[in-house]
Amino acid sequence: MFGFRIDSRCPDTMARTGEIRTERGSVPTPAFMPVGTRATVKAMAPFELQEMGAGIILANTYHLYLRPGHEVIREAGGLHRFMAWPGLILTDSGGFQVFSLSTLREISDDGVTFRSHLDGTTHLMSPELSVQVQEALGSDIAMCFDECVPYPCSPGDSQEAVRRTLLWARRCQDVHSRADQTLFGIVQGSVFEDQRISCARELAAMDFPGYAVGGLSVGEPHSEMYRILDAVIPALPEGKPRYLMGVGYPPNLVEGVARGIDMFDCVLPTRNGRNGTLFTPGGRMNIKNLEYERDFRPIDPQCGCYACRNFTRAYIRHLFRSGEILASRLCTWHNLHYLLDLMRGIRGSIRSGNFADFRERFHEEFRDGGVRG
Repeated sequence: MFGFRIDSRCPDTMARTGEIRTERGSVPTPAFMPVGTRATVKAMAPFELQEMGAGIILANTYHLYLRPGHEVIREAGGLHRFMAWPGLILTDSGGFQVFSLSTLREISDDGVTFRSHLDGTTHLMSPELSVQVQEALGSDIAMCFDECVPYPCSPGDSQEAVRRTLLWARRCQDVHSRADQTLFGIVQGSVFEDQRISCARELAAMDFPGYAVGGLSVGEPHSEMYRILDAVIPALPEGKPRYLMGVGYPPNLVEGVARGIDMFDCVLPTRNGRNGTLFTPGGRMNIKNLEYERDFRPIDPQCGCYACRNFTRAYIRHLFRSGEILASRLCTWHNLHYLLDLMRGIRGSIRSGNFADFRERFHEEFRDGGVRG
C-alpha cells in the first residue's frame, strides 16, 4: 500500500520533509534518486549505493523493454531480484527516451512508432504497453506514458503534447492493475504557465497517488524552470509527492525543494563522474586539470565518501590520465555521495527550521568556477 506523509515544513518557503511508504519499504523526502538506466547505476554496486544512503533508484522502461526485454526480467523474478537491489525502484515510462533517442518516430494518439537505436527494428510504444512493461518489471512506482516536447517549441506543439499526455494518462490509469505498484501522473506544458496549470489541474482531478513535473530539463534556462515550478506546484495536491524529472544539478535541487518538490532524479552525477567532473561545496571541479597533478588533498576534505577518505586529487587525476576504470568509479562514488548528503542536509535544515539559512549559505559557497581551497 502506497502512502505519503509530510512531517515538517519550512516557514519561509514551500520546502517540506516527509516519507514515501510502499510495501517494500520507505524513503525520506526530499530524496534524490540515482539513475540505473539499464538495471544498474553505472560504476556502482548495489551494496555501495546502500552504504551511501540511497533508498530509491530509477530504471528506464525504454531501455529494459529493448534489452533484455521485460519478459526476461519478469521470469527472473522482477527487477529488484534481477539487479539485486533491495530498496525502492521507480521506472520512468520510456516516453522521454522514445522522443530523444529514436531517429525515426511517428506520434499519434495510439502511441509512438519508433525505430530501435539498437538494431533498427520498429516498435509501437503505447500507453498500455508502457504500463504492461512496468508491471512486468515490478517497480514500486511507475510513471504514465507522456509526450515530452523539446525546448524551445511553439505553444501549439506544446498544447498538442499536453492533450495527448492527458489522454494517455487516462489510458494508463485504466489498464494499471498491479496492487503493489503505484502510478504517478506527469505534468507537461513546456514553459507555458497556462498549459502547465491546466495540465496539473486535470491530472489532479484523476487522483493519482503522486505527480511528476516533466519537460523541465530539456535545455531551458534555470530561471524558466523556477518560473514554471512557481506556477505549477500550487495547482498540485498538497498532500501528495511531487517529483521533478531529470534534474540533479545541485543548485536546482535546493531551489526545487524550496518550491515544494519532494523527489528528483538525474544522470548528471554518474555522467559527470565518468568524465572527471566532481561536485564539491565550492562548486564543480575538473579533476583532470593540470593544477591537481601534485595536489595531495582529498577531493573535498569535509566529505566522508570512500574516495575522499582514501585517495588524493593527484591520484585520481593519475587514474584518469592512465585510462584506469577506477577513476570513473571513485568520481561517481563521490558525486552520488555528495548529492545524497546534500539531500540529508536539506532535510535536516527543514526539520530544524533553518532551511532559509541553509539555502542562502549554499548559494554563497557553490560556484560554477570550481572548488576554492
